[in-house]
Amino acid sequence: MTREKINMNENWTFYGPKGTPETINLPHTWNAVDGQDGGNDYWRGACTYETTFPMPEFDPDTQTVYLEFQGVNASADVELNGTAVIHHDGGYSTFRAEVTGLLQAENHMTVRVDNSVNDRVYPQKADFTFYGGIYRDVTLLVANKHHFDLDFFGGPGLRITPALDGTTGKIRVESWTNVENPTVEVILTDAAGATVATGQGADVTLDIPNVHLWDGVKDPYLYTATLRLVENGTAVDQISSRFGVRTFRVDPKEGFFLNGRRYPLHGVSRHQDRKGLGNALTRAHHDEDMDLIREIGANTIRLAHYQHDQYFYDLCDQYGMIVWAEIPYISEHMPNGRDNTISQMKELIIQNYNHPSIVTWGLSNEITISTKDKADMLDNHRVLNDLCHSMDTTRPTTLACYAMCGPFNRSAHISDLVSWNLYLGWYVPGLFLNDLWISFFHLVYPKRCLGYSEYGCEGMPNLHSSKPRRGDHTEEYQAIYHEFMLKCFQRHPYMWSTHVWNMFDFAADARDQGGEPGMNHKGLVTFDRKTKKDSFYLYKAYWSEEPFVHLCGSRYTDRTGQTTTVKVYSNQSEVSLYANGKLVETKKGDRVFTFKVPISGQMKLEARAGKCRDTILIRRVEQPNEAYKLKKGKSSSANWV
Repeated sequence: MTREKINMNENWTFYGPKGTPETINLPHTWNAVDGQDGGNDYWRGACTYETTFPMPEFDPDTQTVYLEFQGVNASADVELNGTAVIHHDGGYSTFRAEVTGLLQAENHMTVRVDNSVNDRVYPQKADFTFYGGIYRDVTLLVANKHHFDLDFFGGPGLRITPALDGTTGKIRVESWTNVENPTVEVILTDAAGATVATGQGADVTLDIPNVHLWDGVKDPYLYTATLRLVENGTAVDQISSRFGVRTFRVDPKEGFFLNGRRYPLHGVSRHQDRKGLGNALTRAHHDEDMDLIREIGANTIRLAHYQHDQYFYDLCDQYGMIVWAEIPYISEHMPNGRDNTISQMKELIIQNYNHPSIVTWGLSNEITISTKDKADMLDNHRVLNDLCHSMDTTRPTTLACYAMCGPFNRSAHISDLVSWNLYLGWYVPGLFLNDLWISFFHLVYPKRCLGYSEYGCEGMPNLHSSKPRRGDHTEEYQAIYHEFMLKCFQRHPYMWSTHVWNMFDFAADARDQGGEPGMNHKGLVTFDRKTKKDSFYLYKAYWSEEPFVHLCGSRYTDRTGQTTTVKVYSNQSEVSLYANGKLVETKKGDRVFTFKVPISGQMKLEARAGKCRDTILIRRVEQPNEAYKLKKGKSSSANWV
């Protein structure tokens, strides 16, 4: 009855850009170094992976064997024992192929992986690195010949659609098999494993009385649906999926509602890559990312700009994150890429439909940046929008618009919801423009749900200034920028969501700003996840209920002048600052506390708020530390475009 999964990650031979063989384990990318060092010259092309493996133990009369790839960027051609098995375009989704008849006692598998420049597979132009490689797990899957579907766009073979009728959960469970008239048993269990409902059928709706709702970060309660394919009284295949019961709606005047109550969405965007690893992550890396996002108190994540690892969507379900999921239809519409947008959207929805965390499907991101064929682009969006509605009647669609895409642009009015990527106060002067822009859109389109899908500012933890200004890349200006934006969003409570760009610094090989080429430094946390910038703690002060106090400027040691401004972030109502053990001042306030401190020699500063403590060291110097100033790179551009 139980499917057997055999991990295939170990012992591969990789033939890289130079054709030299190298023994590696998966996950793997060939752009972990050159995709992060700047110059916009990381190697894009075709590389080959090979492995040999013995035939798995199975009964060819009653069982079948599949190969499963969870992520290969961007195109893959798989051969087994010299026979072509499958071709797949799309670097972020799961795909499978049935290989039972090709298996021998010893098997040789070749996977040709291609991230070359082309005009038909997305993404091709964007502000992030398109790492080539087999960067997620590869598995051999042994199942009964009669089984739940494994051949439809990498999907799980079942679809769960929960609804609420009073206090009763109405759980529709649909399943697909390769059997003509299947007998399917459905068992629903609660979080403790107790059975709460049972039924039979390939399309059955079961009731859960007094259902426990999936209620965001405070109470992300999950049920499990287990399905058994039964023949002659015996289960020959079994699958399961967790699900949550929740309702939500979006109102243009009051924002997002979860389970009937206002639930303002405030959170972050996430890219999946890491320093020295690219996108070849382990589960421990995903866990660490989620822990950091939870620490600041975010309740929503925009998973940009592609389908993320199934494990991370599972974490979002488990911890109550509201998720925006999207495909990499980005920056430039390619007329020859329409089929690829459709196939990637089908994979995204089919593979992720059961996740209660996901509330919206993203059609595209900044598509108007360099698009020339606007008519075809608009039509492509209408096709995707209709596709999403036909595949999923429970979730709205959304769109992330480019800053230069005006409020009247037709592409901004196709999806159900809309958000903008705006960097007013960073790429252009004037933080106040954010208020004007939001108010203007809401005035002109009062029935349109508006959000911010990206907003942010470069911040380098090694760059500092007592007079921070736009463009200096200092940690201090990044903090000032985010202080303004958080206040701004309070002034516009009707926004349906806001997502910081970005939770983590990430690689964008075309960039050369901030003194470190190849990087986008808008993260609240550094690329290696080791340094939480001051802005991280600002968000924690606004969103987290965990008592804490944070003294800003721990890396801004050398300071000139008779006095210095010291800033403290805390979610406590009163903060005291001490210098060398002596009380400087106690202030009551709200999240941001500012002190003027006379400085002489080296000083130990300590902030206290209740039982919370934080300390830093500063020292007075006669001349500014030149290492704190931005060194201009080769590029004069303020942005990747």
